[in-house]
Amino acid sequence: MEINHPQTLAEVTRQFDRYQQAIIDNDIAVLNELFWNHALTLRYGIGENLYGHAEIASYRGTRDPKSVARVVGKTVVTSYGRDAATTNIEFTRAGHNGRQSQSWIRMPEGWRIVAAHVSYRNE
Repeated sequence: MEINHPQTLAEVTRQFDRYQQAIIDNDIAVLNELFWNHALTLRYGIGENLYGHAEIASYRGTRDPKSVARVVGKTVVTSYGRDAATTNIEFTRAGHNGRQSQSWIRMPEGWRIVAAHVSYRNE
């Protein structure tokens, strides 16, 4: 298996960058697009555990967009073969240090997040 195949890494990074910009812009359509539209998709957040695309999309539609602004620090994007990748960041939001990890899979419709986790570090 080839780790960080250049073209694959570039593709995933482009989609990851779209996701990060959508967070900043609170672009719910792009955020929902980039999560795999399936009941097996999951997102563990700061205060919520969401199972399935429908729960994730519902959450995004009801949260306060003022609470999503953040400054991204260290970022690690790694591809595994041509169809799987992980993305990990450290971020600061509202005085809290946090982490975000995502598992991305190439689907017929393009790169999609199949699992995500967001948490704050104990300070």
